[in-house]
Amino acid sequence: MEPFLKKFFPEVYKNMREDTNVSNYCKFNSQLLTTFTSSPFIAGLIASLFASKVTRALGRKASILVGGVAFLAGSALGGAAFNVYMLILGRVLLGVGIGFSNQSVPLYLSEMAPPKHRGAFNIGFQVCTAIGVLGANLLNYGTQKIKGGWGWRISLSMAAAPASILTLGALILPDTPNSIIQRSNGHEKAKKMLQRVRGTADVQAELDDLIRASIVSRTVKHPFKTIIQRKYRPQLVMAILIPFFQQVTGINVISFYAPVLFRTIKLSESTSLLMSAVVTGGVSTIATITSMILTDKLGRKVLFLVGGILMFVSQVMIGSIMAAELGDHGGISEGYAYLVLALVCVYIAGFASSWGPLGWLVPSEIFPLEIRSAGQSITVAVGFLFFFLVAQSFLAMLCHLKAGIFFFFGGWEVVMTVFVHFFLPETKNVPIERMDKVWREHWFWKRIVGDVAEDIKIEQAL
Repeated sequence: MEPFLKKFFPEVYKNMREDTNVSNYCKFNSQLLTTFTSSPFIAGLIASLFASKVTRALGRKASILVGGVAFLAGSALGGAAFNVYMLILGRVLLGVGIGFSNQSVPLYLSEMAPPKHRGAFNIGFQVCTAIGVLGANLLNYGTQKIKGGWGWRISLSMAAAPASILTLGALILPDTPNSIIQRSNGHEKAKKMLQRVRGTADVQAELDDLIRASIVSRTVKHPFKTIIQRKYRPQLVMAILIPFFQQVTGINVISFYAPVLFRTIKLSESTSLLMSAVVTGGVSTIATITSMILTDKLGRKVLFLVGGILMFVSQVMIGSIMAAELGDHGGISEGYAYLVLALVCVYIAGFASSWGPLGWLVPSEIFPLEIRSAGQSITVAVGFLFFFLVAQSFLAMLCHLKAGIFFFFGGWEVVMTVFVHFFLPETKNVPIERMDKVWREHWFWKRIVGDVAEDIKIEQAL
């Protein structure tokens, strides 16, 4: 929004409105602006590591509650900001909320969901995120029209609405049976919770799996040291590479800077906000819901592979159009502008049906109980680290690489699609406490973890 840029980032506003000598690709290249954009994610990185200890010691709902309170504080500061430092502090608090909630919510969903519907339940997390992004963009479109230039305050402070729901919800939610057994050894309490969430009294087999996993979990005093052991190597590799690949898909180029891209191809402020809100947000929501429906039917790998191909093709085509039609100055024709918009929608559909939701689902379901909290924290922290690095460098990369930035991310999409095809086993319909078998049966990972039956060791412990 121009009033927002004028108040907090006047140099960017001047480049955008007045300085015709600045390249189309460099108008938004401001270190202060990228610090504002990316500050929540370095805060989230640090917070997610603390969240691991809270989640393990106090339960999943305690971390969700901390996240909700941090969101409330961050939205209040952002909406009331009178200088850029107050603005960034509010963003940092939002980052703390993201760190705690992203660490705990996917775990909560995966542990509560029945195995055959676990994918759909967990992708519900991403569906709600997509709906939130769509709602936020529509809100921006509406508040941008407020006369007086203060509509941005409503945009930033309205984060308090979903934060209130999250906070109140955390107060009334029960904890997961896995967490109950891990923290208190309350077998009877966990059994009643299982019967409640499964809708049946016949839960003894699943309860026995939880108890076995809990016995192993109690032998682990330092999960971050434990996770580097050879037998957990596949999970550690996935905890690092899946969030890394998720960030180098280039989605943050599209999602956070979609209005900037549309301004770059000479759409007006109002049009760029509307396009970002309705078109890309709507496509993201529909594609994520589609993924939620299909993930437990087709499996995770099929969606990963199809999404990767769609993203690669659309990125290359966008880059080719930008390279051929948009120079440092001037614009491109209206027809090409809308073609770029259509390709952005194809790209978003590819991401929102694959790496968007599955980048959270797969890590949350592959860790054994003894390293689950630490593993999820590593996943979140790595994601935030590379989100921060991409967000910090994107505007400078756009300025220097110009249209080549799309080919840069397209290359990574080839790498990640090949990786998934060869190294990620299918996890659909596998009970979460028996997930270790997929690694012992995989053509590559069985060479790392061996064919040792951990179940025998657990039985001996019992």
